[in-house]
Amino acid sequence: MNQFLMTILDSTVFGVIGIILMVVGYKAIDFVMPADLNKEVEKGNLSAGLIIAGAFIAIAIIVHAAIA
Repeated sequence: MNQFLMTILDSTVFGVIGIILMVVGYKAIDFVMPADLNKEVEKGNLSAGLIIAGAFIAIAIIVHAAIA
């Protein structure tokens, strides 16, 4: 039972770290980009949405490699 709780705790901690790193990565990309991606997506700009999606996938791959 103790091992099970440690596994749950480890998963939760790494999940929270992963989410924090995803947010920090998105903020870094948003800071570097000259356009406001959020406003572009709200206006219906598909290419801005694809940039955000690609950035999230790239950041997730990096975070996975760092945590694993």
